[in-house]
Amino acid sequence: MQRYLQIENAGMAFHTRKGTFTALTDVNLDVARGEFIALIGHSGCGKSTLLNLVAGLLDATDGVLLLANKEIRGPGPERAVVFQNHSLLPWLTTFQNVYLAVEKVFGGKEPRAQLKVRTAAALDLVGLAHAAAKLPGEISGGMKQRVGIARALAMEPKVLLMDEPFGALDALTRAHLQDELMKIVAATGSTVIMVTHDVDEAVLLSDRIVMMTNGPAATIGDILDVDLPRPRDRLRLAHDPQYHALRSRVLEFLYNRQMRPKEAA
Repeated sequence: MQRYLQIENAGMAFHTRKGTFTALTDVNLDVARGEFIALIGHSGCGKSTLLNLVAGLLDATDGVLLLANKEIRGPGPERAVVFQNHSLLPWLTTFQNVYLAVEKVFGGKEPRAQLKVRTAAALDLVGLAHAAAKLPGEISGGMKQRVGIARALAMEPKVLLMDEPFGALDALTRAHLQDELMKIVAATGSTVIMVTHDVDEAVLLSDRIVMMTNGPAATIGDILDVDLPRPRDRLRLAHDPQYHALRSRVLEFLYNRQMRPKEAA
């Protein structure tokens, strides 16, 4: 595997009133270009902390993180984050919310007309061209999440980081957006790291599932290769023995960790 993102001996400690809290320790992971990685584990295992280290929103207290052989030092347009909360500006239209990100990255490099083309293309990619003039308060929760994804994709990031982007949605909307995400990733060739608590989501979407041990001082406990062929169809997978075997592997890991309360945060 050709390494694109490298996480080497990464650790993260926070200084609190009660002393030092070590969230992560000795995290080592190589990610290939175009790979879809799912991070899974119990609450408090440092999944979001690890994602924030890759995003540059936190600086590792130990180790180093490299993207294309360059050390990650702070946020950058080559990495875009989609949070569970869509974080749209309520006074801006769908188009304007996406355009704001496009202008931040490409403003001054391209004429305004081209920035509008980029914005429209991103909305079309997530199936929201018809809602371009609507305010966030006028669209559904699932559509808001698609705007957040469009905003991230419009920046043309090298790495797309997703922190439980579908966690607050109902089951049908979540399934629809999972299917849409698979199509978008196939079309863009994006490298994706996604935090999830959903075992089925992890198996359906990812190329590898990174399973985290319980915190504090969490680390990678195991990595599971998801060698299911693409494109993936959730209805066919429901009857696929290999899918169920992979799902069972993840559930067994999580169950075994749940039985170790001394590791819990």
